[in-house]
Amino acid sequence: MKRFLSVENLTLVAIFVGIAFGYYFKEAALAIEVVGQIYLALLKMLIIPLVVASIFVAITSLEDTSELKSIGLLAFAYYLTTTALAVTLGLVIFNIFDPGAGKAVLTDLTSSAHLPQPKELSISDFLLSFIPTNIFEALSKGAILPIIFFTILFSVAALFIETPKRQILFNFFDAINDSMMVLAKWVITLTPLGVFALLAATVAKHGLEPIFNLYSYVLTVLAALAIHAVVVLPAIAYLIGRFNPYRYFWQIKEAPLIAFSTASSSATLPVSIEVAETKGGVSKKVAGFVLPLGATINMDGTALYESIAVMFIANLSGVELSLAQQITIFITATFASIGAAGIPGAGLVMMTMILDSVGLPAEYIALIITVDRFLDMFRTAINNWGDLLGAKIIDSLLARSRS
Repeated sequence: MKRFLSVENLTLVAIFVGIAFGYYFKEAALAIEVVGQIYLALLKMLIIPLVVASIFVAITSLEDTSELKSIGLLAFAYYLTTTALAVTLGLVIFNIFDPGAGKAVLTDLTSSAHLPQPKELSISDFLLSFIPTNIFEALSKGAILPIIFFTILFSVAALFIETPKRQILFNFFDAINDSMMVLAKWVITLTPLGVFALLAATVAKHGLEPIFNLYSYVLTVLAALAIHAVVVLPAIAYLIGRFNPYRYFWQIKEAPLIAFSTASSSATLPVSIEVAETKGGVSKKVAGFVLPLGATINMDGTALYESIAVMFIANLSGVELSLAQQITIFITATFASIGAAGIPGAGLVMMTMILDSVGLPAEYIALIITVDRFLDMFRTAINNWGDLLGAKIIDSLLARSRS
């Protein structure tokens, strides 16, 4: 009985009960939304100290800088490869099902005026977005990527100072890291309640009708995400990492479930690190470096979703995209998914960039905005699953190289 009442199982039940409760008891679901917001706030409260402490401990515990280079290169190679595969899969699945084909519509896009308008982004703006001119301002604003950039530089610099001084810093951040992990475990116990409230409020606000109205598009996205999550990523884990990905998922399933319900990779980060280390068997130094970086720049699910969304918008607007334009989508979506991490409203900026690359108006985002919140939950869960698999793969590769 105790095993059945575990946080993971209760969270799974909370997902289905929350959806049903939000659909049938809208007012009550909206009234308890604050419970979900409190849970989300508690998770976000842990992000900054945990990111800083975990990255510092991970880097300063390395034997030398060559090991840092190995982890970094493996991480970026994994992120780029899986993102490219995700976009390719999205385009292939779309061309098979071709949702919206022959249904060009004249859509009233006046609602697009309510969409946030991203500013034009230059290469210099993009590069400068990584570097915090004031680290305390970045910390107060929760700007994750500049914080990670500074922390990596700070941690590497610590490797070059006297050992006694470095040990003091290591002990300090190691204590912070352990304390944050204890706090994370406390917050995790609230997961079923938080997930229930968040999903109930989401369904109460948006209903399920938008999903049925755009069912062909929704099913295409979900089919592609499912194949990427169940076939592509596990195949990489099995062939390169040489471990059973499905058994690993069962060990760390709590994190993807939370990512699904919160639709936030960053908010899920404390849980991801905790379950990867304690249940997934990933070493502290790999989990502490790879997962914070992955939560920021590894967006397989998002890149896949964006590629299908742009193709669907083209179908609904009566535009037939050539092979060359689909290749343009592939290139733009692959690199934008990593580059957009330093930009506020990354998903919107990515979509705008891809639409612009093939000559479609950004206002057409309004065609699919009604189902974005629901699909966001699924693609965020895939993003998180990809991060956790990446950490395990890299840990396995490093372990084999040492043996």
